[in-house]
Amino acid sequence: MRSYRKELWFNTSKRREFINITPDVDACVLESGIKEGLCLVNAMHITASVFINDDEPGLHNDFEKWLEKLAPEKPYAQYQHNGFEDNADAHIKRTVMGREVVVALTNGKLDLGPWEQIFYGEFDGKRMKRVLVKIIGD
Repeated sequence: MRSYRKELWFNTSKRREFINITPDVDACVLESGIKEGLCLVNAMHITASVFINDDEPGLHNDFEKWLEKLAPEKPYAQYQHNGFEDNADAHIKRTVMGREVVVALTNGKLDLGPWEQIFYGEFDGKRMKRVLVKIIGD
């Protein structure tokens, strides 16, 4: 069995953003040379997420509205965590959207459903953050 590891780095221009990283992960799969196995993709920061869903702007807008209702950014004073920071809402949003995904590799390709795409979800951006891609298999 072989193993591959790579970090993808992001610096979003907005505090909250969803980025389709499927092409980046596809490139990692190709670079790894692994044909059959598993691909783990996980956010390496506690205010960011990796998830799988449809690449449809209306759906992303729905996520944004729903998450903001669930854990509004402001007022900052509503959160005990916000003593020295102002990102408690980002921690909660990350927990809801998830830390990582695992995708099967078949014949050297991500084995995704017809509309499935891999996304990086940023909830406290405007700074450098990373995503780990770890592939194991043959």
